Amino acid sequence: MTVSPQIHSIQIASRAGESMMQLAQANIVAGKGIEGDRYALGIGAFSKTKPKIRHISLIALSGIEDANQQLLTKQYAVFSESDARRNLVISNISASELNDLVGKIFYLGSLAFRGTELCVPCQRPANLLKRPDFLHAFDNRGGIRAEALESGYLIPGDLLHFSKSERS
Repeated sequence: MTVSPQIHSIQIASRAGESMMQLAQANIVAGKGIEGDRYALGIGAFSKTKPKIRHISLIALSGIEDANQQLLTKQYAVFSESDARRNLVISNISASELNDLVGKIFYLGSLAFRGTELCVPCQRPANLLKRPDFLHAFDNRGGIRAEALESGYLIPGDLLHFSKSERS
Protein backbone atom coordinates (compact mmCIF):
# COMPACT_ATOMS: atom_id res chain seq x y z
CA MET A 1 0.00 0.00 0.00
CA THR A 2 1.34 3.40 -0.99
CA VAL A 3 0.89 6.23 1.47
CA SER A 4 -0.29 9.46 -0.15
CA PRO A 5 1.51 12.75 0.43
CA GLN A 6 -0.37 14.90 2.91
CA ILE A 7 -0.17 18.12 4.88
CA HIS A 8 1.87 17.41 8.00
CA SER A 9 1.71 20.93 9.46
CA ILE A 10 0.60 24.47 8.59
CA GLN A 11 2.48 27.58 9.68
CA ILE A 12 2.34 31.32 9.13
CA ALA A 13 4.12 34.45 10.27
CA SER A 14 1.98 37.58 10.44
CA ARG A 15 4.94 39.88 9.78
CA ALA A 16 8.34 39.63 8.13
CA GLY A 17 10.91 38.21 10.53
CA GLU A 18 8.40 37.01 13.14
CA SER A 19 8.50 33.42 14.35
CA MET A 20 6.30 30.99 12.47
CA MET A 21 3.09 30.04 14.27
CA GLN A 22 1.46 26.64 13.77
CA LEU A 23 -2.21 26.56 12.70
CA ALA A 24 -4.83 23.83 13.11
CA GLN A 25 -6.60 25.13 9.99
CA ALA A 26 -5.72 27.59 7.24
CA ASN A 27 -8.10 29.76 5.25
CA ILE A 28 -6.71 29.91 1.71
CA VAL A 29 -7.68 32.97 -0.34
CA ALA A 30 -7.33 32.51 -4.11
CA GLY A 31 -4.80 34.93 -5.56
CA LYS A 32 -3.48 35.84 -2.09
CA GLY A 33 -2.43 32.87 0.08
CA ILE A 34 -3.08 31.96 3.70
CA GLU A 35 -5.23 34.46 5.55
CA GLY A 36 -3.06 36.19 8.16
CA ASP A 37 0.28 35.24 6.58
CA ARG A 38 2.81 37.96 5.81
CA TYR A 39 2.80 37.22 2.08
CA ALA A 40 -1.00 37.20 1.78
CA LEU A 41 -0.92 40.56 3.58
CA GLY A 42 1.77 41.87 1.21
CA ILE A 43 4.24 42.55 4.03
CA GLY A 44 6.66 39.62 3.70
CA ALA A 45 10.37 40.33 3.34
CA PHE A 46 10.15 39.61 -0.40
CA SER A 47 6.59 40.81 -1.09
CA LYS A 48 7.74 43.63 -3.37
CA THR A 49 9.87 41.31 -5.52
CA LYS A 50 8.36 41.06 -9.00
CA PRO A 51 7.01 39.06 -10.77
CA LYS A 52 7.21 36.21 -8.28
CA ILE A 53 4.05 34.65 -6.88
CA ARG A 54 4.46 33.89 -3.19
CA HIS A 55 0.95 32.86 -2.18
CA ILE A 56 2.04 29.74 -0.30
CA SER A 57 5.26 27.82 0.30
CA LEU A 58 5.65 24.08 0.74
CA ILE A 59 8.53 21.90 1.92
CA ALA A 60 8.87 18.13 2.15
CA LEU A 61 9.19 16.78 5.69
CA SER A 62 11.76 14.36 4.27
CA GLY A 63 13.77 17.36 3.02
CA ILE A 64 13.93 18.75 6.56
CA GLU A 65 14.89 15.32 7.89
CA ASP A 66 17.60 14.89 5.22
CA ALA A 67 18.98 18.37 5.97
CA ASN A 68 19.09 17.51 9.67
CA GLN A 69 20.91 14.23 9.00
CA GLN A 70 23.53 16.15 7.06
CA LEU A 71 23.87 18.63 9.93
CA LEU A 72 24.16 15.89 12.55
CA THR A 73 27.09 14.32 10.70
CA LYS A 74 28.89 17.66 11.11
CA GLN A 75 27.73 17.91 14.74
CA TYR A 76 25.63 21.02 13.97
CA ALA A 77 22.27 21.77 15.56
CA VAL A 78 19.22 20.63 13.60
CA PHE A 79 16.37 22.75 12.23
CA SER A 80 12.75 22.50 13.32
CA GLU A 81 9.88 22.58 10.83
CA SER A 82 9.23 26.23 11.65
CA ASP A 83 12.90 27.14 11.10
CA ALA A 84 12.44 26.40 7.39
CA ARG A 85 9.89 29.29 7.23
CA ARG A 86 7.57 27.45 4.83
CA ASN A 87 3.78 27.50 5.18
CA LEU A 88 3.08 23.82 4.59
CA VAL A 89 5.19 20.82 5.56
CA ILE A 90 4.22 17.85 3.39
CA SER A 91 4.85 14.27 4.54
CA ASN A 92 5.20 11.11 2.42
CA ILE A 93 6.91 12.89 -0.49
CA SER A 94 10.58 13.40 -1.30
CA ALA A 95 12.09 16.84 -1.82
CA SER A 96 12.70 16.05 -5.49
CA GLU A 97 9.10 14.86 -6.00
CA LEU A 98 7.85 18.10 -4.45
CA ASN A 99 10.26 20.12 -6.62
CA ASP A 100 8.76 18.41 -9.68
CA LEU A 101 5.44 20.19 -8.99
CA VAL A 102 6.87 23.48 -10.29
CA GLY A 103 4.90 24.38 -13.42
CA LYS A 104 2.13 21.90 -12.61
CA ILE A 105 -1.34 22.14 -11.12
CA PHE A 106 -1.85 20.02 -8.01
CA TYR A 107 -4.46 19.75 -5.28
CA LEU A 108 -4.26 19.97 -1.52
CA GLY A 109 -7.50 18.64 -0.09
CA SER A 110 -10.09 20.05 -2.48
CA LEU A 111 -8.13 23.17 -3.47
CA ALA A 112 -6.11 23.72 -6.64
CA PHE A 113 -2.61 25.22 -6.65
CA ARG A 114 0.02 25.79 -9.33
CA GLY A 115 3.68 25.28 -8.48
CA THR A 116 5.46 28.48 -9.51
CA GLU A 117 9.12 28.13 -8.52
CA LEU A 118 11.63 26.45 -6.26
CA CYS A 119 12.30 28.01 -2.86
CA VAL A 120 16.04 28.22 -3.25
CA PRO A 121 17.58 28.59 0.21
CA CYS A 122 18.42 32.23 0.83
CA GLN A 123 20.25 34.28 3.40
CA ARG A 124 17.05 35.48 5.16
CA PRO A 125 16.32 32.38 7.32
CA ALA A 126 20.05 31.94 7.93
CA ASN A 127 20.27 35.52 9.23
CA LEU A 128 17.08 35.28 11.32
CA LEU A 129 18.33 32.08 12.94
CA LYS A 130 21.98 33.22 13.03
CA ARG A 131 22.84 29.90 11.37
CA PRO A 132 24.74 30.11 8.06
CA ASP A 133 24.52 26.31 7.67
CA PHE A 134 20.87 26.76 6.55
CA LEU A 135 21.96 27.56 2.99
CA HIS A 136 23.89 24.32 2.50
CA ALA A 137 21.56 22.09 4.51
CA PHE A 138 18.52 23.01 2.38
CA ASP A 139 20.22 23.05 -1.02
CA ASN A 140 17.85 21.22 -3.45
CA ARG A 141 15.38 20.63 -0.61
CA GLY A 142 14.12 24.13 0.19
CA GLY A 143 10.64 23.42 -1.16
CA ILE A 144 8.47 25.28 -3.66
CA ARG A 145 6.21 28.30 -3.93
CA ALA A 146 2.71 27.95 -5.30
CA GLU A 147 -0.16 30.06 -6.54
CA ALA A 148 -3.49 29.59 -4.75
CA LEU A 149 -6.05 29.02 -7.52
CA GLU A 150 -9.06 28.38 -5.26
CA SER A 151 -10.31 29.57 -1.88
CA GLY A 152 -11.20 27.29 1.01
CA TYR A 153 -9.76 25.61 4.08
CA LEU A 154 -6.82 23.27 4.61
CA ILE A 155 -6.04 21.15 7.66
CA PRO A 156 -3.19 18.78 8.53
CA GLY A 157 -3.97 15.41 6.99
CA ASP A 158 -5.39 16.86 3.76
CA LEU A 159 -3.96 14.87 0.87
CA LEU A 160 -1.82 16.15 -1.98
CA HIS A 161 -3.28 14.96 -5.30
CA PHE A 162 -2.17 15.35 -8.86
CA SER A 163 -5.52 15.20 -10.65
CA LYS A 164 -8.94 16.73 -10.14
CA SER A 165 -10.61 13.29 -9.95
CA GLU A 166 -8.66 12.49 -6.75
CA ARG A 167 -9.91 15.57 -4.87
CA SER A 168 -11.10 14.84 -1.35
